[in-house]
Amino acid sequence: MDYSKKGIENKQSYIKSTSRRLTSKFRVTLFRVCLIMAVVTVIICVYAGLGYIKGLIDSAPNITQIDVMPKGYTTKVYDSDGNVIEHLIGAHANREYVKISDIPKVVQDAFVSIEDERFYEHDGIDVRGIFRAFFSGIKGGEFSQGASTITQQLLKNQIFGGGSEKNFIDKLERKIQEQYLAIQLENKLDKDLILEYYLNTINLGAGTYGVQTASKRYFNKNVGELTLSEAAVIAAIAQLPSYHNPITNPERNEVRKNEVLRQMLKQGKCSQEEYDEAMADDVYSRIQTVNEEYTTKSYYSYFTDELIVQVMEDLQSELGYTQTQALDLIYSGGLRIITTQDSTIQRIVDEVVADESNYPEMGKSLWELTYALSIQKNDEDKTTIHYHSDDLLKYFKDYPDPDNLYVDTKDSKFSLLFTDKEDMQNKINEFKEAMMDEGDIILGEKIDMVIQPQVSFVVMDQHTGHVLAIVGGRGEKTGNRTLNRATDTKRQPGSTFKILSTYLPALDSAGFTLASVIDDAGPYYYPGTNTEVSNWRSKKEYEGLSTIRKAIYDSMNIVTVKTLVEVTPNVGYDYLKKLGFTTLVESRTEPDGRVVSDINYPMALGGLTDGVTNLELTAAFAAIANKGLYIEPIFYTKILDHNGKVLLENEPEKEQVIKESTAWLLTNAMEDVVTIGTGKQLKLQAIDMPVAGKTGSTSDYNDLWFSGYTPYYTASVWGGFDHNRAQSERTYTRTIWRTIMERIHIEKGLEKKDFTMPDTIVSAKICTKSGKLAVEGLCDHYLGGNTVRVEYFAKGSEPRVKCDVHVKAHICTETNKLATEFCPNQKEAVYLNKTETGVTYDTPYILPKDKCTVHSHPGFNPPFDFNLPGNQNGNQNGNPNNGEENPPDNQEPPDNPENGNENGNQNGNVEDPNNSDGQNQNEDSNNFWSWFNP
Repeated sequence: MDYSKKGIENKQSYIKSTSRRLTSKFRVTLFRVCLIMAVVTVIICVYAGLGYIKGLIDSAPNITQIDVMPKGYTTKVYDSDGNVIEHLIGAHANREYVKISDIPKVVQDAFVSIEDERFYEHDGIDVRGIFRAFFSGIKGGEFSQGASTITQQLLKNQIFGGGSEKNFIDKLERKIQEQYLAIQLENKLDKDLILEYYLNTINLGAGTYGVQTASKRYFNKNVGELTLSEAAVIAAIAQLPSYHNPITNPERNEVRKNEVLRQMLKQGKCSQEEYDEAMADDVYSRIQTVNEEYTTKSYYSYFTDELIVQVMEDLQSELGYTQTQALDLIYSGGLRIITTQDSTIQRIVDEVVADESNYPEMGKSLWELTYALSIQKNDEDKTTIHYHSDDLLKYFKDYPDPDNLYVDTKDSKFSLLFTDKEDMQNKINEFKEAMMDEGDIILGEKIDMVIQPQVSFVVMDQHTGHVLAIVGGRGEKTGNRTLNRATDTKRQPGSTFKILSTYLPALDSAGFTLASVIDDAGPYYYPGTNTEVSNWRSKKEYEGLSTIRKAIYDSMNIVTVKTLVEVTPNVGYDYLKKLGFTTLVESRTEPDGRVVSDINYPMALGGLTDGVTNLELTAAFAAIANKGLYIEPIFYTKILDHNGKVLLENEPEKEQVIKESTAWLLTNAMEDVVTIGTGKQLKLQAIDMPVAGKTGSTSDYNDLWFSGYTPYYTASVWGGFDHNRAQSERTYTRTIWRTIMERIHIEKGLEKKDFTMPDTIVSAKICTKSGKLAVEGLCDHYLGGNTVRVEYFAKGSEPRVKCDVHVKAHICTETNKLATEFCPNQKEAVYLNKTETGVTYDTPYILPKDKCTVHSHPGFNPPFDFNLPGNQNGNQNGNPNNGEENPPDNQEPPDNPENGNENGNQNGNVEDPNNSDGQNQNEDSNNFWSWFNP
């Protein structure tokens, strides 16, 4: 700076100059204007901010209309004794509500200490907490420390969808509304109720919501039993449920848990001694132990699967729910469903079905593969190719199979059935390698291996309609609401259907009795067709005159069809509908133009278009066991809502479908199935309990059935390959049925009792070849064996006429013709006065029609009347010989048993003769064929 005289004068001159004064004045004015603008801007911003906040507040939910109570609760399923057997859990619904009085102080203090230490002091928002979080953020450069109170967290979870905003503005708006409502909510609800709602709402990891469910999930105990260390573990989860999960991230949880304990000690919520003990507790070892037990739990049982289906249907049909509403209520409504399941019986069924020793050995048992593979090709279009099981079959179609294990079709030596999982996995790997090029990506792969043959089992209480236990498959269950072979799968019922489709209507309304006689003679064809009906034993062997009783216990196909011809398929179909069958086809046009219907003659042998389910077959037999009263099978008795109000009471439909006398007669005849017929292996010998039932099998033994009952329970078993395949082992289903029923009756402590005969039943001594009253000296001296037995009848249907098919005659022993007075060697015997249409077991004992011509002369008059009236075609009134037995154990069924369905269905009826204690069918059978070759 110039401090000379001249310099000072120039400076003074500049300062006093007009330009300098104008410049200074301009600067001052500009500053004042800027200051005023700044003040105005601040004022505008303040008012704008206040207006913005006011707008947010005005748009916030009305405090009088919001509901912060927890929503979504676990539905509990109870057995018939009131024990919880299942939990149905939907999204965000794994919750069990507990009152604050049932939540111990240590749990309350743990959450309050770490989440909102001034909870009992503030009025909804914690100002000190907000400033602490703000300055902490400034100091650390990151605003990560929360300042939300428990009240705010409750609002965030229940009103604002958990606070999942994607940007800062949305989050700020939610925070402002949240704080405003928090103040109002504190004025509306007391602190304890707010804390109660919060502790029942909060997400605590592993799919749990609320402290009660979390306590059970991590420690397998109720919340009221938690210790200090356990309470701290659960409270530590709240901040970040996945990050602090004590199962998957125990180290992270422990850091937070220790902070909870330090805060509790600092705030005087626990003593130093309690703190030290909690810090030393190895709580995470217990958590892992509980988790191992939890993860071994299987999917919902087959019983629960079907229960859900029935509840869904009833909520829609009875209460008008939509399907979506019904599902939401079932999985999130906190219902209490009282089922019909008997846990003891269900356990027995599960154990026996799971016992692999009851099934054919590997080689006869096989693994069946279902396969799918999706590949993205490494080309310009990134083409996606999907491969399925059929592609695997084509690839290995020429695979050598020396043991014939894999043969499935005529075109391929390789099938999806195999004995070794490792072997099949190697085939899968080879297939994948062949299908993929370098750079290809596997988008997805599904490998599902199911053991075959499969089974299903149903047990009902015939007196109530209650389904007590079911199993829908053999092997490990791989999901919820998967294929349930007991309720979903429709299979051909084979000979079990004879009782329901034919003999039940025949005895009930068509004038037949158990003594009615039908001629088992052949060849015989379905009326109006060229399809032959064959007996399961052999196409070339026929019994001759046989009673309905014998046809039932010996499962005779020709007699059954002939009976249905008389009853008519329409009548049989009407009875089947009354017995609850919903899968029968009255009439349907197939894609190829064929019209199919189950109202036809093959229905007699179980030859159906689609088939039946095990559940419906069991319910039908239960109606017979229940004196003819059909009761719709049910899986639950009552449903209560979350508040204990009854939503549904399940009263099954009931209908008297047949007379009580008919039911008893069928029962009595089916007892013979087990004592002297095709089902001897099904005797409950261990407990000497009477059993009535019917065996059944289909072409190539694709399906094996037994439906039967005791005076207590009705049960059915099915066995077969999911995709039809012939079975060489045919006794495993009988072993399963007998074992289950013996164990049930023993473990339930049930005493032996017989089926009660109603007073509408009478008895008569009849002849089993005529069905009429037996004649002493004739029927009991018949060459073919004693045909006299006591038979039972519905009162009024018993025979009044004496047998007229047995005739006593003298026969020339040299010519086997009617003797004359000149025949030197004669024998007197009782023969059958019958006209044969083919060779049967009656043929050797038919009364000869011709006189002896070797020893006769003109004028000969026979001493006996050989023109006695008789039934030349078989009488409709007859009865089996009680002494007739089953075929020998080593007798094999025909290679091509009767198919039973003229509509193209190849699943008709055959019977398995392999009874462990079987004997000769007819004690004179050894003389039968020798009669033709003397």
